Amino acid sequence: MTAQAVDAQHYWYEQDEHERGRRMLEAMRLYRAAEAAMRRRTRDEMHMGENDLLALRFMLRAKQEHRLVSPTDLGAYLGIKTSSVTVMLDRLEAAGHVVRRPSETDRRRVTVSTTDFADSEVRKTLSHMHHRMMEATTGIEPEIAAGIVDFLDRMREAVDSIDRTEPEGQPQH
Repeated sequence: MTAQAVDAQHYWYEQDEHERGRRMLEAMRLYRAAEAAMRRRTRDEMHMGENDLLALRFMLRAKQEHRLVSPTDLGAYLGIKTSSVTVMLDRLEAAGHVVRRPSETDRRRVTVSTTDFADSEVRKTLSHMHHRMMEATTGIEPEIAAGIVDFLDRMREAVDSIDRTEPEGQPQH
């Protein structure tokens, strides 16, 4: 290949931008694969399923924000049926991770919250990983960090909108 042919491959701005976008998406795919493997190891270490761990994290966050959580809230968050929430809560309660209590405002309803044991287990299991992830952000310039956040927000919006729109030129069903 001649120098002229090589230069022609990168002459157009769109080609450079396409290559940059491809590299960014590939880096994101590799990160997501590493994160999925880490989550699998975490679930295995804690002897929990994915929804169990997601539910615990949701309830821990709600506890920090002084919000009450109902089984209905968990079902909506996880996208699962009430019967599946009940089975999951039975399992988490038997393991000492959650407690169910009658609602203070409506005795017919139930609230669920994490136990101190669950908080301790999650922190023990995830704190090292969170620390390493925060270390990875150290030294990134504020402008670059803002660009990364913007990119991730745009990617989330792009992915979230996939089910809401039809591709151009495709018939609407």
